[in-house]
Amino acid sequence: MEWTGARYADSPTVTASTRVDAAPPRVWRWVTDITVMPELSAELQSVQWTGESRGPALGATFVGTNYNPAIGQWQAPAKIIACQENTEFAWAVGDPDNPAAVWRFRLDADGTDPAVTTLSYTAQLGPGPSGLSAAIEAMPEKEQKIVFVRLREFESAITATVAAIKDLAEGDGR
Repeated sequence: MEWTGARYADSPTVTASTRVDAAPPRVWRWVTDITVMPELSAELQSVQWTGESRGPALGATFVGTNYNPAIGQWQAPAKIIACQENTEFAWAVGDPDNPAAVWRFRLDADGTDPAVTTLSYTAQLGPGPSGLSAAIEAMPEKEQKIVFVRLREFESAITATVAAIKDLAEGDGR
């Protein structure tokens, strides 16, 4: 990842994409199974549905427990803000109207081969308050570096997640 110079208020994003030799419904199964995500992440430790929903649906809520050696452990409430079957699945962390982060999967069917999907995963920082906000407030002169380092962490994490979902979707699955 090249230096971006982005600030937190810019809501900077990173995206990882891959070609998956599986039809969108098979890939969809994996991107919407939030309970499998901790197995694919070094930072996300566990996920639990909250409220009445127990599966992916627009407006459904869940909480993730995360751990980062530099920050420690924290819980992050999330709300599903996009759930278009076989196409898009996204959630906002914190206040959906002013999120700490937004995570978004996009599935695009190959126009020539229905058994192929392009899977993209985008992570957005901010613009709402988050653990990063405290670091930026403590060291405002280092904001761009703080944002850049966190974006690199996100990029590494989502690249690994996309690769793992590709393996799951192309494999025998569970």
